[in-house]
Amino acid sequence: MGDTHDLTGHDIGPDIDELRAALAAHGITLPSLGVDPLTFAARSTRPPLVSLGNCNVATARRMAEVLRAAAGG
Repeated sequence: MGDTHDLTGHDIGPDIDELRAALAAHGITLPSLGVDPLTFAARSTRPPLVSLGNCNVATARRMAEVLRAAAGG
């Protein structure tokens, strides 16, 4: 997956909202989820990065559990 696929104008806000909603559907909240300010401010043809931020151990465990289940394990 490339960094420049169909992100005209680099508005990744809707993508972040979609990720936030998908995580919430599994009981996961990442308080720092947002646009990485350094890559957002950079002058580049690449879209800014999504900052997942920090989370506590319980959230990390829940994310691992959900990802394992989604992968069939």
